Amino acid sequence: MVLRQVREASFDQGLPDIAITPEEGAFLSLLVRLCRARRVLEIGTLVGYSTLWLARALPPDGIVVTVEKSARHAALARQNFERAGLAERILLLEGEAKHLLSKAARLGPFDFVFIDADKEGYPFYYDWALTMVPSGGVIAFHNALWGGSVALPFHGPAIDAIRNFNHMIANDSRVVAHIYPAGDGTLIAVKR
Repeated sequence: MVLRQVREASFDQGLPDIAITPEEGAFLSLLVRLCRARRVLEIGTLVGYSTLWLARALPPDGIVVTVEKSARHAALARQNFERAGLAERILLLEGEAKHLLSKAARLGPFDFVFIDADKEGYPFYYDWALTMVPSGGVIAFHNALWGGSVALPFHGPAIDAIRNFNHMIANDSRVVAHIYPAGDGTLIAVKR
């Protein structure tokens, strides 16, 4: 019920419709449980919809560290964490992710990393995340299909960035990777 309220409130508040779908949230939750994660890092909180899916999948002593650059979005996310009764399992770092990763690193290592931020930054976040997860750790990226446009002859900064990133991960021998096609696609990379 709370997840539905958070999603509906986002629309009512005029926020961009860029959050994960309920199907994607359920899938992320499943991945967190499958890898028995205790520490999760999320880059790109928005208003905390995906964060709540991640936090709900954790054991009682688990924690989600989430990073959000927008002060408005961070304030709404904190309200949503309180409303869901999960604020004690979530630490929100507010500011530019690239500047906060050293702070986040002190809270790691992480068993699971979910990245839903600036698409051009995916290679940077990926390289950093690989140093923060153990063998068997999972790194997931939202928008791997970008509305299907990555498979079509379209171009643009985000489309090209995601297409190139998908190819990079597919050819990276450090991970086993797959794209889960629900919603806008989630690229999953498991560290060898």
